[in-house]
Amino acid sequence: MSKYVYDFTEGSKDMRDLLGGKGANLAEMTNLGLAVPPGFTITTEACRAYLNQDEFPDGLDEEITRHLEGLETEMGRRLGDPEDPLLVSVRSGAKFSMPGMMDTVLNIGLNDDSVAGLVRRLDDERFAWDSYRRLIQMFGKTVLGIDGDLFEKALEGAKREHGSEHDADLGADALRTLVDTFKEIVAEQAGLDFPQDPREQMTMAIRAVFDSWNAERAVVYRRQERIPADLGTAVNICSMVFGNLGMDSGTGVCFTRDPATGTQGIYGDYLQNAQGEDVVAGIRNTVPLAELERIDRKSYDELLEIMARLERHYLDLCDIEFTIERGKLWMLQTRVGKRTAGAAFVVATQLLDEGLIDADEALRRVSGAQLAQLMFPWFKIDAERRPLTTGIPASPGAASGAVVFDSARAQEWSQSGRSVILVRRETNPDDLPGMIASTGILTSRGGKTSHAAVVARGMGKTCVCGADDLEIDPVAKRVVGPGDLELGEGDTISIDGTTGEVFAGEVEVEASPVMRYFEGEDGVEKDELVAAVHRIMTHAEKRRRLGVQTNADTAEDSARARRFGAEGIGLCRTEHMFLGERRVFVEKMILADTAEERRTALDAIEGPQREDFAGILEAMDGLPVTIRLLDPPLNEFLPDLTDLSVKVALARERGADPGRDAELLDAVRRQHEQNPMLGLRGVRLGLVVDGLYAMQVRAIAEATAELKKAGKDPRPEIMIPLVGAVQELELIRGEAEQVLAAVSEESGVDVRSCPIGTMIEVPRAALTAGEIARAADFFSFGTNDLTQMTWGFSRDDVEGAFFAHYMDGGIFGVSPFETVDPDGVGALVRTAVESGRKGNPDLKLGVCGEHGGDPDSVHFFDAVGLDYVSCSPFRVPVARLEAGRATVT
Repeated sequence: MSKYVYDFTEGSKDMRDLLGGKGANLAEMTNLGLAVPPGFTITTEACRAYLNQDEFPDGLDEEITRHLEGLETEMGRRLGDPEDPLLVSVRSGAKFSMPGMMDTVLNIGLNDDSVAGLVRRLDDERFAWDSYRRLIQMFGKTVLGIDGDLFEKALEGAKREHGSEHDADLGADALRTLVDTFKEIVAEQAGLDFPQDPREQMTMAIRAVFDSWNAERAVVYRRQERIPADLGTAVNICSMVFGNLGMDSGTGVCFTRDPATGTQGIYGDYLQNAQGEDVVAGIRNTVPLAELERIDRKSYDELLEIMARLERHYLDLCDIEFTIERGKLWMLQTRVGKRTAGAAFVVATQLLDEGLIDADEALRRVSGAQLAQLMFPWFKIDAERRPLTTGIPASPGAASGAVVFDSARAQEWSQSGRSVILVRRETNPDDLPGMIASTGILTSRGGKTSHAAVVARGMGKTCVCGADDLEIDPVAKRVVGPGDLELGEGDTISIDGTTGEVFAGEVEVEASPVMRYFEGEDGVEKDELVAAVHRIMTHAEKRRRLGVQTNADTAEDSARARRFGAEGIGLCRTEHMFLGERRVFVEKMILADTAEERRTALDAIEGPQREDFAGILEAMDGLPVTIRLLDPPLNEFLPDLTDLSVKVALARERGADPGRDAELLDAVRRQHEQNPMLGLRGVRLGLVVDGLYAMQVRAIAEATAELKKAGKDPRPEIMIPLVGAVQELELIRGEAEQVLAAVSEESGVDVRSCPIGTMIEVPRAALTAGEIARAADFFSFGTNDLTQMTWGFSRDDVEGAFFAHYMDGGIFGVSPFETVDPDGVGALVRTAVESGRKGNPDLKLGVCGEHGGDPDSVHFFDAVGLDYVSCSPFRVPVARLEAGRATVT
């Protein structure tokens, strides 16, 4: 029979899969001899079994009872005992941190009888009734699903009745009355009395925590963070310690380094006479952790010692939750702390310098996604600004947008294309969809450890918290602040998550220091963050095996990608060269009635093509440039069938001659296909439209010859798209080689060695790669089309139509167009790599789909043995970093 429950003394930090992050780290701190309130953990395996059958698995209830009895013996108290009650918390704890996304219930064990026992033990009647009030409120909302606003309104009413500004100002009698009110709410809303049996309370709370794994906010967060849906959560039963026993008690959250910047120092928040949820929820504004030195020097010194010890033990920035109960320091949680992208790079290099980790581990500690965040724009230094207020900088970055006050409006406006700033007193887990939709988050309460701050940092969202001179009214949809400041929904503001400043209107942005570093700007490497990025990128370059090229269609993009470190062009799309003013030449080619007319149209296109190729080859001088011959169907270069039909019909109705439009309409009708993406496109165009591909090959060859005469070193490669059979490639290759030979003879410059290869984007090509390889110098995997054809998806249609349902249902955890599908599309890639190299041992292999810049996909392509990846210019640094990480992870 499975073991479902582990005492804190039985686990370790290496058991996160089974005990969740919180349970594993509570066990680790217990084993280190730190003051951790005793308790036990119910495993993720138990959660998965429960969710599968909607009831506890066999043996779980008995195991919980045995461990509870052991806890009661250790503590010398029984759960809910009327004379001297043991109280416990029931907390979630998944393998991966999901701050605030699942449920917690505190003070389990209090009832109408045990509240009196708590009064006698602690000699504090007000505290006991406040704890009971908190239990009913939290239990009602979390376990029974009652609207939390009902409890909040009752609490606000009690404060008004007694003239109290804060919860802590309510006396024992007021709280006793409030408990009765809360019990009435439970009875009215849930149809049952608040449970008085402590063991029943615990069981119901455990079930609620298990169920919260599939709560909407948890599902949304997992989708955002790419956390698998089948992990489940552990449940931690922990004896209660109290930070709300008076001014000699309190609770706090701290970080061993600044999670926003990585700077070493004393970072965190503390709140006297409060429980832990008060800090994380941001309901009351905290004081900086440094203030604890004045408030309680003994606990402060002990905490600093523990912080240093935990960082040395975990070899990383640690996030720590603690409570002080009447001068006694208790450790409630630790974990490797979430941090901003900038802090990740700075902390990694700091730990490297301190000798705690090596260079490979520093490289493992950062990610391509974090590097991409650092390349986003910042507010321009000399931009015009109209300051409104300053809060606590919680998550760096620059964000401008329209003010919205609720999650629904944030989603609505974001989906319509508007940038929005979510403005709240404080956020809670139900705000997650709105936080995801927003470009930034502003709150009037909370600090760097509040829900808004922690979640925003995890998502890379700009966030300012604790702007406490703002009065935010979400009902009236209005913000009132210093002076005559008043903002309504839709007003534009800008927030600076690095300084905490808030500005009216939109502030102009500029390139970030990291972007300027990649652009080659002198002097910027003196910046601490840029220096950290440079060091880690340098090590990634030493480590990586995989080449990194770029997808670029212009000389300007090519030059920028080269500055970013691209080692060539893996995809130059020639169809973009046929747009704009040149579209008319394509129309003439399509309308041509004779071979001579078609030849004339192609000749008109060849000159501009040659100039384009020359510019790109010169920008990438000495590096390979893979040029894809025309791929899309010709109808993409013609007017829309419906629009043109209407135009011609209206002209004829007015008695006018539609002229050339009528000719175009006939051509559009001839070219019309039910499914053009599976019709006359790619290599099929080259075989059917006489002279099309020959014209492009000639333009490439002549550009190459001209550059070679000028002493340059152009290295073009010709890529044939959409090949599904080796015979297609052989025919086009033969035509191309004839053109290359002709240009060599005409120019006196040998260009015959130009490599000719193909894209592998049709499943049949992957399955017959061994045959195709014998006619190819290289393969480039076009994973966009390969994904569409393997899954049977039309990318333009399916992502908005049903992908969210697929991800919610666990069919896949991330869009296969975003990260390569390793089991389906990946299997075809593996097959093509293996058989292609058997057919041609000298075959060069790369990828040029959007997956070439996706961090997870880069690791896959490295593992299957590709020679290079190619991605958009701005993703080149990300791919370079991930190519290095792929060799050390």
